[in-house]
Amino acid sequence: MSDLFEALEPPRVPLAERMRPAALDEVAGQLHLLGSGKPLRLAFESGQPHSMILWGPPGVGKTTLARLMAKGFDAEFVALSAVFAGVKEIREAIQQAQAAKARGRHTILFVDEVHRFNKSQQDAFLPYVEQGLVTFIGATTENPSFEVNSALLSRASVYVLAPLDTAAMTSLFERARAVACPELNIDDDARERMIGFADGDARRLMNLVEQVQVAAGMAGVNPVDAGFVEQALSQNLRRFDKGGEAFYDQISALHKSVRGSNPDASLYWLCRMLDGGADPHYLGRRLVRMAVEDIGLADPRALEICLNACAAYERLGSPEGELALAQATVFLACAAKSNAVYKAYNAARKQVAEGGSQPVPLHLRNAPTKLMKSLGYGKTYRYAHDEPEAYAAGETYLPDGMAAPGWYQPTPRGMEAKIAEKLAHLRQLDEKAGAAVSTEPPPC
Repeated sequence: MSDLFEALEPPRVPLAERMRPAALDEVAGQLHLLGSGKPLRLAFESGQPHSMILWGPPGVGKTTLARLMAKGFDAEFVALSAVFAGVKEIREAIQQAQAAKARGRHTILFVDEVHRFNKSQQDAFLPYVEQGLVTFIGATTENPSFEVNSALLSRASVYVLAPLDTAAMTSLFERARAVACPELNIDDDARERMIGFADGDARRLMNLVEQVQVAAGMAGVNPVDAGFVEQALSQNLRRFDKGGEAFYDQISALHKSVRGSNPDASLYWLCRMLDGGADPHYLGRRLVRMAVEDIGLADPRALEICLNACAAYERLGSPEGELALAQATVFLACAAKSNAVYKAYNAARKQVAEGGSQPVPLHLRNAPTKLMKSLGYGKTYRYAHDEPEAYAAGETYLPDGMAAPGWYQPTPRGMEAKIAEKLAHLRQLDEKAGAAVSTEPPPC
């Protein structure tokens, strides 16, 4: 039996781990932090570690930098993943740091996905950071301003890591091919396709190289072209965090492109989100929001078109239904723009929240009972349909004593231009009615 286990091959180390940089100069990209005279380069050269938050998308070197710091500062390296760790693991990590201190060694405590820890878990690190027992390095894909406690954030420098650019990814690709499959000829188009699939993520690029190597070996393909890469990696979409920073950045870009009346940019961001796995139902809801926030009454068809696009997607599903969302997106981008209703609504909400409960004027109240009628409910109400132009000129509908706030100010664009003309005409009727009342002699 022992001979059987001795004959087994040791587990294969993933290419991404084999390619992990062993020195700072081997780290790809991040020259804004690691170049000569830049913050992290100076931190390494100073020999004095300090607590920090490394914020950036997956596969850009956050864990690698933390490991290199431990090596460069000759410190113990203790790593936790907030996805799996709890109070027990945090306590054990602190015990390891205390034991290292007893041996005369400092500890770098690395917490991956630190935003996954709740407030109390993040607070647990504070006393040990303040005591100097550990140098805290947190890694996060989320904006630390929202996801990391202010107390912990105030004790750490925040460094923003960027997705790797094409030059860095190309250099990484050539190094990875030389290590993993030097005999495999991958043409330029195939290389560009793989780099595109990796989308700035070095770890993902390493995994793609391994997948293509295995697929090419099984299929007996050499050289590898772009078509083979497409076939081998058909299930690998661009990186897309469905609840994180990238998600909200892209929906923001879509909304701003629609608001900016740029149909091409609007389609680009819509397709980016669909390509990345965003829920089309969510995108449909956002389009409806854009229709009422940024187009409004300048073109009321926008809301109808967006609702119809959502219904079309419900009926057709993907990918056919996505064309309806695209059509709605282009319409929104090209439509006349107005946020007049949006602004008026927000102003009214603020007034209601701050102004207290104002009673309904008597003439606007309903009077279903004799008692209510005797109290004057609805007594002087004027039925608009019985008035000239179906408008009760000079009538008031706001609470008594409340001046007309003028919240809704239609724009001179699209259908709202016609609305503005009508409202101006009605105001003129109000003014005439007011003048007529003021010139009448007082009642005897």
